[in-house]
Amino acid sequence: MKTIFPKARDVERRWYVIDARDAVLGKVAVKAATVLRGKHKPEFTPNQEMGDYVIVINAEKVRVTGNKATQKMYYRHSGYPGALRSRTFEQMIAQRPTHVVEHAIRGMLPKSRLGRKLFTNVKVYAGPDHPHAAQKPEPLTIE
Repeated sequence: MKTIFPKARDVERRWYVIDARDAVLGKVAVKAATVLRGKHKPEFTPNQEMGDYVIVINAEKVRVTGNKATQKMYYRHSGYPGALRSRTFEQMIAQRPTHVVEHAIRGMLPKSRLGRKLFTNVKVYAGPDHPHAAQKPEPLTIE
């Protein structure tokens, strides 16, 4: 039996929208990363871009479980000594709500050129509106 390697031009790319309102951050990120990689398709190939496009709306309404709202920290460092900055989940949601969801999704993608390319296929918006209505995105539910 021959192994089938689908060509990039043969892959059908669809658009999906995920509503993150009152959804757990990790579950939103898992669903988005799975669709971005293309693992939901029977012709999934790990070294090719097979996935679809994902739009995440209501990123500011995403929630976390337990005490993570006050204990989960986000760090960034400029490279200079003593320049490590940290913020809690609550502070990040107040200042940059899209970054929280993007950070979680990026962490679930491969750490390679493929992962960087796949990350360009996700669009995250803080509110319920997005400019991708022309692509006719299908809603994706989070269990």
